[in-house]
Amino acid sequence: MKQGLSLRVSQQLTLTPALQQSIRLLQLSTLELSAEVEEMLDENPFLERAEETAERESFGVDQADAPVSAGDTLTEQADGFDGLDRTEAVASDVPDAADSAPETDWDGDGTVEIAPNDSEWGSDAPPTKTSSGSGDGESAAQDLASAPVSLTDHLHQQAIGLRLTPVEKAALEMLIESLDEDGYLADSLADLARGLAGDDWAAYDDLMVVFQDALEHLQAMDPVGVGAADLAECLRLQIEAMRNTPVAQAALRICEQPLELLAKRDVKRLIQNCDLDDAVAREAIALIQRLEPKPGRRFIETDRNIVIPDVIVSKAGEGFKVALNPAVMPRLQVHEIYAGAVKGAKGEAGAGLQQRLQEARWFIKNIQQRFDTILRVSSAIVERQNQFFAHGELAMKPLVLREIAEELGLHESTISRVTTAKYMATPHGTFELKYFFGSGLGTESGNNASSTAVRALIKQFIAAETPKKPLSDNQLSELLRDNGIECARRTVAKYREAMRIAPANLRKEL
Repeated sequence: MKQGLSLRVSQQLTLTPALQQSIRLLQLSTLELSAEVEEMLDENPFLERAEETAERESFGVDQADAPVSAGDTLTEQADGFDGLDRTEAVASDVPDAADSAPETDWDGDGTVEIAPNDSEWGSDAPPTKTSSGSGDGESAAQDLASAPVSLTDHLHQQAIGLRLTPVEKAALEMLIESLDEDGYLADSLADLARGLAGDDWAAYDDLMVVFQDALEHLQAMDPVGVGAADLAECLRLQIEAMRNTPVAQAALRICEQPLELLAKRDVKRLIQNCDLDDAVAREAIALIQRLEPKPGRRFIETDRNIVIPDVIVSKAGEGFKVALNPAVMPRLQVHEIYAGAVKGAKGEAGAGLQQRLQEARWFIKNIQQRFDTILRVSSAIVERQNQFFAHGELAMKPLVLREIAEELGLHESTISRVTTAKYMATPHGTFELKYFFGSGLGTESGNNASSTAVRALIKQFIAAETPKKPLSDNQLSELLRDNGIECARRTVAKYREAMRIAPANLRKEL
């Protein structure tokens, strides 16, 4: 066998700890970033929150808020890894502890010149105003009055006014605490009694009597329909609380039938099964539709899922201004005293401290890069979707991630990370950045219409339809075609279902 010598050239991508951290921070939501910042503040002694009047770190920092230079930007190969690719440099150009002099990775000596803005960046969220120091109790009283009241608290307050024995009171309180957030009993009376009585059947019978009386008291409370075991009983309780009329009696008889018939608007079978007049049956169905299926709905806190926008878009002259929300930007800096003390440290202990110092610097820089990327992408979106901000969703244009990626010189995966769980406050509401991206549908003019605009147009058609003759998916497709948009019936159905709009047979007013 003849031996020979060959030379092969290969390229390998190495992800440094700093690069991995930068990618992770970019894809985090605002809430997740806040948790990450708190964790880093607890773990790294060189990192601290910056006060408004705090001095900048003096070593290696000439200008606190200067933009990150190209040499300090983390890079990677787009075709080798789907992460940040701000420049065309290969990952091997990122300095590493093994082959760089001076050290610029997390193993540095703490004396190297760093990016001009790694001492302080961002801003703290404004402190919450309290009335504790106001000197009067008026503000505190107003806050207490405006505080949301839960369903259980509302029912317990009503129970105070009832003349009950201690046993009856305990049973009623137990039923109130057994309600779910919609106002339904999570457990049956039999299960509650069995759980207390165990194998004592005599005690079980006594408890069932007590629970039955307590349930009557509960179902007589506000809101009407609370304490029901299922939807049918909830509707029945609300109808019984009304004035006894033929329509109410017909509604009770309809509620005794399987609710699937009512959901499907099967009026003929309901009339046949309940032996009702057609006009009375339709009035009864209309009455049932006005009832509240979830009595505890108004006691559910509505501010639990408040979205804090990362970017704020406001009107500025004839155009729009894009700015980062200062409330979501953490204000961090390297601890000046600790950083100065570690400069002359030597040995293994000194090397460990220098590494922690470099970690703090990279963390500040990566947070800055995160918000810088969000701002760049948001500005590009506003520029592309200018008509939306001026006229609303009907003016939305088709847009894909690739277009923004090519414009900014980033990879599509980077745009995907930026637009996920990041929100923009606009004159038309707050939207996730992904909302502004959508496929296009062909038009007669040869252009494309955004799927978002098509959804808005479908919603507009349905809002203007005749309640007794709602538009079918085929009719909606024809209306879109009349407006120059080619949209198949299946596509219309998909868009309608995505907007949680019922089909024509369920939207029909009886």
